[in-house]
Amino acid sequence: MTAVCRECGAYDRSGPLVCAACGSDRMVRHSELLDLTIAHIDCDAFYASVEKRDNPSLADKPVIVGHPGGRGVVTTACYVARKFGPRSAMPMFKALELCPQAVVVPPNMAKYKQASGQIRALFEQATPLVEPLSLDEAYLDLSPDIRLVDRPAAVLLARLARAIESRVGITVSVGLSYNKFLAKMASDRNKPRGFSVIGRAEAKNFLATLPVRALWGVGEATARRMAEQGITSVAQLQRMPPSELISRWGKFGRQLAEMVQGEDHRRIIPDRPAKSVSTETTFARDIRDPEALSQALEKLAEGVARRLERQDAAGRTVVLKLKTSDFQVITRHHRLADPTRRADVVLRAGQTLLDKQADGRAFRLIGIGLCDLCPSSEADPPDLFSLRSPSTGARASV
Repeated sequence: MTAVCRECGAYDRSGPLVCAACGSDRMVRHSELLDLTIAHIDCDAFYASVEKRDNPSLADKPVIVGHPGGRGVVTTACYVARKFGPRSAMPMFKALELCPQAVVVPPNMAKYKQASGQIRALFEQATPLVEPLSLDEAYLDLSPDIRLVDRPAAVLLARLARAIESRVGITVSVGLSYNKFLAKMASDRNKPRGFSVIGRAEAKNFLATLPVRALWGVGEATARRMAEQGITSVAQLQRMPPSELISRWGKFGRQLAEMVQGEDHRRIIPDRPAKSVSTETTFARDIRDPEALSQALEKLAEGVARRLERQDAAGRTVVLKLKTSDFQVITRHHRLADPTRRADVVLRAGQTLLDKQADGRAFRLIGIGLCDLCPSSEADPPDLFSLRSPSTGARASV
């Protein structure tokens, strides 16, 4: 049993409960500690932590980051606030009903991006293979042939966590394992300021104790369909042969067959190119009028085209997003014959999707986007009989 001190980074193969180097009892102990190399680091209530860092008077108060209007949602709730029930993505009015004493702070994205950049710079002192998932979390590959410091991954992670705390002024939770799926699962186990390890020896038994909803990719709808088939636990999925999982859930069944056995062969890929470009708007009041929805959609399509132009990209699949007055999210997809970066093409496909949904229901949000991105050079091949300029859509002479 090896132990690593979370205060000074010293490690001892005898697995002591107290660090011989600094006397701290903040020890991580695990039999595979020096062999595991894939990490997931997640900032603790990131936006709220940055606000508390910059305003110490908020330290012990319940803080909610988000726009305080009645139409807003919670961006982040600190751990003090979470004790009363507020959670990320919860409607603000509901969060304040649960925690009326909360201090609501409008988000300051520039400040959060600056803190995220500082954290990323610290990560890159340890390894070049950093895969950000958002401003506040990332995967790190700390394999011996990749890491930049000749220390075990667990030691580097302990030192990174302390460096982030002392230099950036916020805390993080660390998950260490042998693949991405389990590393992320580990980082969620002991928040905030956690450091959890899932090794090969215990992975299957650990997963067997979990409900299916804990698995990556199993959302509410999938979990409900599984429950209808009498499947509620990972242990039940583990006992099913891969062929049965595939027959029931297709391609996702193949992923499930690996996941429930603790397998994940995805590599850590730094700075992965964007998979989609989209924009959305939340209305001041719910909208039922199809014409008003179409007008909003037209402006959003123009915004998508501008973003594609800046990224020199195009997309093959148009995605429409709607949120009903009771917060149900609806997404619809349309695969184009050719990739596009043109606003009129995006709007035309989006309008077709919208026409099927605008049936009198009230919507609080509408969004449009393109996924399956590709280089702009592949976009909008000219029509043989009706040539148009790919950039402007203006008719050209034949």
